[in-house]
Amino acid sequence: MNNNKTVIIKKIKKIDHEGRHGGSWKVAYADFVTAMMAFFLLLWLITMVSPEKRARVATYFKHFSIFEQSGTSFMEKSSEIMNEAGESERKLTPEIGGPFAMKPEEFKEMIKKAIEEKLSDIKDQIIVDIFEGGVRIQLVDKEGKPMFDLGSAEPTPMAKRIMQVIAEQIKELPNQVAVEGHTDALAYKSSHYSNWELSTERALTARKELEKYGLNPGKITRVAGYADTIPFVKEDPNDPRNRRISIILMFPEQSSSTPQLIKSEPQH
Repeated sequence: MNNNKTVIIKKIKKIDHEGRHGGSWKVAYADFVTAMMAFFLLLWLITMVSPEKRARVATYFKHFSIFEQSGTSFMEKSSEIMNEAGESERKLTPEIGGPFAMKPEEFKEMIKKAIEEKLSDIKDQIIVDIFEGGVRIQLVDKEGKPMFDLGSAEPTPMAKRIMQVIAEQIKELPNQVAVEGHTDALAYKSSHYSNWELSTERALTARKELEKYGLNPGKITRVAGYADTIPFVKEDPNDPRNRRISIILMFPEQSSSTPQLIKSEPQH
């Protein structure tokens, strides 16, 4: 009996289905997606940071050098960076936009100049005065030329035009703003709707118009209606000039108490 057995070796060739392209593209794609997610997360975080902090960070990286400042902690020079950032912001920001850089008298002259240039045909219905609390801009009615439709809170095209010019002048200022509505003493026909509601609704409408033309809603601190309790023309409570909107720009050096009306004649 032949005990010699033939040994058969079977070679199996393993076919790599990914051999043609390999799997490295998956790693590269995952890295790309991760990087994009981090990038958009960074953009979102930047938008959530206040402008002051963004300026500080920008100033830090603008002057940072790994060779000159290696080993220096960011926190060690935080006060220096903050001061430098403040200087940069002041350089980039016009003087008028600095924190209360403009005085009441300067703002009054600025707004009167804008009225003269852009609203000269109706300037007699725009009164600017300085009083305890700030600078007040009053939009007064005139016979045949009202700021609002009769008995309504819908502003006329003239009123919208005036409020657009005013908003353009005050929207870049840091000062807080108050909006007041006033009516004449003529009684409203409806017992369920009075001059109180009308003056308040007109003040609210004026606020919306100012915001529509660029005023930051966060700067508005008071919106109120006073009906006919503070007449512009005390001798005649029914005078159309008593129907008006007051836009008040607050100044910190002035008293913050509720101002008393100071009678002013129309500016010509």
